[in-house]
Amino acid sequence: MSRKLTTLEIRNAKSAGGPPLVAVTAYDYSLARLVDELVEIVLVGDSLGMVVQGHANTLSVTMDEIVYHTRAVARALRHAHLVADMPFLSYQACAEDALRNAGRLLAEGGAEAVKIEGGSHLAPTIERLCTAGIPVMGHLGLTPQSVHAMGGFRIQGRSEAAQEKLLEDALALERAGAYAIVLEGIPAEAARRISGRIGIPTIGIGAGAGCDGQILVMHDLLGLNPDFRPKFARAYADLAGTVREAVGRYAADVRARNFPALEHSFSGVATPEAGASKDPRE
Repeated sequence: MSRKLTTLEIRNAKSAGGPPLVAVTAYDYSLARLVDELVEIVLVGDSLGMVVQGHANTLSVTMDEIVYHTRAVARALRHAHLVADMPFLSYQACAEDALRNAGRLLAEGGAEAVKIEGGSHLAPTIERLCTAGIPVMGHLGLTPQSVHAMGGFRIQGRSEAAQEKLLEDALALERAGAYAIVLEGIPAEAARRISGRIGIPTIGIGAGAGCDGQILVMHDLLGLNPDFRPKFARAYADLAGTVREAVGRYAADVRARNFPALEHSFSGVATPEAGASKDPRE
C-alpha cells in the first residue's frame, strides 16, 4: 500500500540524487485517481481557467474555484503530493491576504502546499506563509498571471541580464523558505544554471531537460485539445480523436436504435430477494 509523499521528501529529492520528479496538473477526481500512483506531484493549476473553463488566460480563476477543484482532486490522491495554485490577486496585495487564502487551500481544499508566481519581491510573503506552516512552491519565468505585463505568453530570460535576475529571484525564494520552484518558458541554459545553483528542486515546463523535474498540463499530455499544441509539450495520446470516435459511435447507435440493447435494460419489479446493487446508478 502506497503512502503520501511529503513536502520534505519532495524538497530532499534533489540531494537524494534519484530520477527527476514527475508532475502533472489535474482538476477532477477521476483523472487524479488515474495518475496518483504514476507521478510524485499533482498540481491543481489555475490553468483550469483555460483548459476547463475556456478562457484566454488564467486571470479570471477565483479562490472558490481553486478550492472546489482542489477538494475534488484531494479525494483521489493516496500517494502523490498535492499542490494548489494561488490565483490572481489572492496573494499580491499583502501577506495577510496570502495567508488567509493559502490557509483556505489547505483547510478547505486539502492541499499540502501552495504555488505562487513571482520573484524576489514576493520573498516576504513566502516567508510569512512558511512561518505559518504553509509550504510554498515558487514559480519563475513565464508567469501566466503576468500575461499582460509580459505582452503575451512570451519566453523569458533570453538576455544575460534577464537570466541573472531569474537566478537572483530563485535564490531569494529559496532563502524565503520555498521548497521547490517551477521554471516556465525560459531557455534551457538558464534553467540548467538555476538548477545548479539552488538547493531545492526545480520543476520545468518549457525549460529544457536540466531541471530536477518536469510538469505538463494534463490536457496537453493527453492530446485533449488538438487546436493548441505548445512547442514545449508532447502529446502522449490523442484522446481528442478517441473521444470524438467514441461519442460518434454512441450517437450512431442511438439514432439507429441499437443502444440501449437488451443487456442495458431492466425489466420487472425489483425485490429485496434479488439483492441490492453495489452500483448506486442502477
